[in-house]
Amino acid sequence: MPNWLIKSEPDEYSARDLARDQRTTWDGVRNAAARLNLRAMRAGDRVLLYHTGGEKAVVATARVAGDPQPDPADESQMSVLVDVVFEEFLKRPVTLGEIKADDAFASFDLVRISRLSVMPVSSDHWKRIIAMSKKPLS
Repeated sequence: MPNWLIKSEPDEYSARDLARDQRTTWDGVRNAAARLNLRAMRAGDRVLLYHTGGEKAVVATARVAGDPQPDPADESQMSVLVDVVFEEFLKRPVTLGEIKADDAFASFDLVRISRLSVMPVSSDHWKRIIAMSKKPLS
């Protein structure tokens, strides 16, 4: 199953909010590349939740709860939405600085295309981020 990273401004909707709600609709994605990625999501896909703003860190995991649906709020009918369900917080957040400092992430869209709000995550990158979250900061 594919892996994804979705970004959220924690002041608007955080991983803590998703943990409280357990499920939410991920919508409002307007960037064309991010929309294509959202369209490619399928039920069961794994998701990393990334906080933007001052935090800039991967903080939790979730799963896609259903296949993409048309976004009824988008009159152009180009946007889709997906439901996501909370899984767990990482043992500790993995910061963008840590990711950028690791050469293994040179091809990762989070490093290459920093404005993209929905992006694929390779299995190797997923495993590495999860492993990093289990190690104390150096």
